[in-house]
Amino acid sequence: MKKLFKVSLLIVVLLSCLVFFQTPSWAQERYASLQNFTKVLNLIQQYYVEEVNTEKLIYGAIKGMLKELDPHTTFMPPDMFKEFENETSGEFGGLGIEISVQNGILTIISPIEDTPAFKAGIKAGDMVVAIDDKSTKGLSLAEASQYLRGKKGTRVVLKVVRQGSEDPISIPIVRGNVKIRSVKYTNLEDGFAYVKVTSFIENTVSDMEKIINDHISKNKKVEGLLIDLRKNPGGLLDQAIKMSDMFLKEGVIVSTVGRNQKEKDLTVATKKGKFTGFPIIILVDQYSASASEIVSGALQDNKRALIVGERTFGKGSVQSIVKLQDGSGLKLTVARYFTPSGVSIQAEGITPDIEIEEVDTEAFAKSVIKNKGTREKDIQNHLKGEKELNAESMKTDDALAWWKDYGSQEKNLSAKQKLFQSDYQAYQAFNYLKAWKTLRSISY
Repeated sequence: MKKLFKVSLLIVVLLSCLVFFQTPSWAQERYASLQNFTKVLNLIQQYYVEEVNTEKLIYGAIKGMLKELDPHTTFMPPDMFKEFENETSGEFGGLGIEISVQNGILTIISPIEDTPAFKAGIKAGDMVVAIDDKSTKGLSLAEASQYLRGKKGTRVVLKVVRQGSEDPISIPIVRGNVKIRSVKYTNLEDGFAYVKVTSFIENTVSDMEKIINDHISKNKKVEGLLIDLRKNPGGLLDQAIKMSDMFLKEGVIVSTVGRNQKEKDLTVATKKGKFTGFPIIILVDQYSASASEIVSGALQDNKRALIVGERTFGKGSVQSIVKLQDGSGLKLTVARYFTPSGVSIQAEGITPDIEIEEVDTEAFAKSVIKNKGTREKDIQNHLKGEKELNAESMKTDDALAWWKDYGSQEKNLSAKQKLFQSDYQAYQAFNYLKAWKTLRSISY
C-alpha cells in the first residue's frame, strides 16, 4: 500500500514538472509579472500609511495598463459604463461633444448639433487645455470624460486653444440632457434632398429610411441625395453597415483585420438595397470619423456615390465592448477597418473624389460678388432682352446690398436658401449633384 502511494506521488510530481516545463516562456513571464502585481497590492494593503480602497487601486492599475495602448482602448467604471450605454441610445446627460487625444492633447472632434456644447460655441478642432481650471495634460479619454460629465444644470468651464486665436478661450457650459436627432432633412426642391447625419446611434438608419420614404411620397421620386457627414464623429458600426447596405445592390461594405493578419472578416451587401436608383453625393471634412468613413468608403469604392469635401479624420480601428461582472466595461481595440478596395482607413482617412475647402460666410458672400463678371447686359445702353423687358434686372452695384438684405430677411427664405446662403461646401456639392445626370449623358 505504501509502495503504491509512493508511486502515485511520484507520478503526480512528474506530471507537475512536465506541465511546468511545457509552459511557454511568455506564460511564465506573464505569471511572474502577475506575482509582482499581487505582491505590491498586498504590501500596499498591509503597510501603506493610510487604509486604501482595494477596488480603487485595481481600477487605477487597469487604467495605467491601458495607457500603454491606443487612445481608443479605455476602461469604464460602472457609473461611466452606464452613461456610455445611454449615449448610444440617443439620450444622455452631459455636454454633447466627441473627444479624442491627439498628440497628447485633449481635442474636440465635433460638438453634436443642438447640444449644450454646440450652443455654447465649442468648435471642432478646439484643444481643451483645462476643465474647471484642472489641466488636461496626461488625461486619458475615460478620465477626461469623467470630468466633463455631471448632473443636468451644473456648470463646467472649458479652457480651449483655437486655431487663429493667440490666447486660450474660457467657455462656460451648462450641462443638460443631450437628445440626439441624428438625421436632419432639408427639401432642396425639384426632387432633390439634403440629409445631415450628425452621428450613428441606434435609430439612425430607421430615421434615414423614413425621411427618404417621406421625400418620395411628396416628390414621387428622388432626383438626387446629398448626405452631409461633416463633423460626424461616428458611432455604432452596425448602423454604418446598414446605411451603406441601404444604397447598394451588391459588393463589399467593409472588412476588418485583427491580430491575425491572415484572417479577414468581410461584410457584404445583402442585395436588399432599397434606394439604389438615384445619384448620391457625400459631403465630408477632416472631422468625419469612424462610422462616417465606413459609409463614405463603401459607397465610394462601389461607385455608388461621389465623395466631396476634405480628407476625413482617419479613425479606422474597431472597438469591442465588454461588460465586466461588477458593471464596469472595457472598450478594447481589436481590429482595423479596410475599405472594399483594401485600403486602411486608420490614420489615412477617405480621400474625396473632389476637394472642396471650407469657406466662411463672409468670404462666400464676397466671392459671389467678386466673381460676377461683366456680361452683355452689364454694358451701358445695351439692347435689352425679353426677360429684362418683363422684369427689372438687378444692377451690379447693388449686389452687396442685395446679399446683405438677403441674409437679413432670413424668415422669408426657404429651407434650401437658408442652407446655402452660408454653406459654400454644401452649395458646391449640390451643384455637382444637379450636374450628375447631364455629365453622364454626354457621349464621347
